[in-house]
Amino acid sequence: MPRVILCVLDSFGIGGAPDAAEYGDEGSNTLGHIAAFCAAGKGNQDGLRNGPLRIPNMDMLGLGQAAKAASGELPIGLSGDHKAGVWAHAKEVSKGKDTPSGHWEIAGVPVQFDWGYFPDTEPTFPRKLTDAFVKRANLPGILGDKHASGTFVIAELGEESIRSGKPICYTSADSVFQIAAHETHFGLDRLYEICEIAYELVKPYNIGRVIARPFVGETSDTFERTGNRRDFSVLPPEPTLLDRAKGNGRQVFAVGKISDIYAAQGVTHKIKANGNMKLFDATLDAMEMARDGDLIFTNFVDFDMHFGHRRDVPGYAAALEQFDQRLPEIIAKMRDDDLLVLTADHGCDPTWQGNDHTREQVPVLLFSPTLTKGSKGARSTFADIGETVAQWLKLPAGPHGTAFL
Repeated sequence: MPRVILCVLDSFGIGGAPDAAEYGDEGSNTLGHIAAFCAAGKGNQDGLRNGPLRIPNMDMLGLGQAAKAASGELPIGLSGDHKAGVWAHAKEVSKGKDTPSGHWEIAGVPVQFDWGYFPDTEPTFPRKLTDAFVKRANLPGILGDKHASGTFVIAELGEESIRSGKPICYTSADSVFQIAAHETHFGLDRLYEICEIAYELVKPYNIGRVIARPFVGETSDTFERTGNRRDFSVLPPEPTLLDRAKGNGRQVFAVGKISDIYAAQGVTHKIKANGNMKLFDATLDAMEMARDGDLIFTNFVDFDMHFGHRRDVPGYAAALEQFDQRLPEIIAKMRDDDLLVLTADHGCDPTWQGNDHTREQVPVLLFSPTLTKGSKGARSTFADIGETVAQWLKLPAGPHGTAFL
């Protein structure tokens, strides 16, 4: 029985979303703009990378063709020479452009309701919410209380947080309440505890996630976020692909933040790792453990967290090249009837204004040693990905999306 390795390159959009203007993102194109910047020498960084973007393995699987079909232009440096696998490009029908919406839709459950968001004001959180949080969590107060990039707000307020014992609370354009605190001075378990309290308090505001953002270091110059991030997410509104797999006796290996995104629903094995290459290693390890009919589902978060949000073009380009170089390792470990799926959950164009996600289409690249190369063109919803995986694994079909292999 076949297995599926489903890899989400977090934020790796390819432009062309038909409703991008509604989100202020018309013209955004994560892959296209990274490729253009690299070709113009703006993606160079000493000791990291230089020259045009080089991702030949994904290009071979149809990435160039998918990008051209989505945005109308072949990214500079890609040949578009499709040699293996099946490619497509997919648009999102869920409301919002955040991580849960994209992932849930990939797993066959589009988000058909409006998330709640905090206004881009200072303070951003309702006074009633903040007062209740401080009281129930027994805190001396909070810092931040605004829209911010996590790395910047920790550098700005981390030292004060250590001195005062106050956690740093912030949000973004996503439906999220984020809490940063020092792993040792504040305590990791204590951080998780107050995040659970916040999770209960934000429910009336229809906020999708509370995220614990632990960091280490002693000064603003040395602070670093750690791999002990934890997302406290609301449950998907319907059973997902993961639930269907687990319900049919399959193992579901959730690598990285996948388990958090789905509130652990449908997960049989939760595997944490910090950094794209450790996540890649963990995916290879899961392939060793997976039995017939199992699903391996990995989120490669660094593209989004470290490079997209930070608007770091050279870093994003280097991360893509590093991932691409290792892609043959997965292919070499595949059985004849395994299916590899490469896709994304939204965009995060590092050349775009601000530091939030961008509304874009995503690539859908599918490879199996038994799969004849071809194109499946435009997919009207990310849910087609989940239904295709379900069909490949011989699982029951869901109510949304259409299998296309």
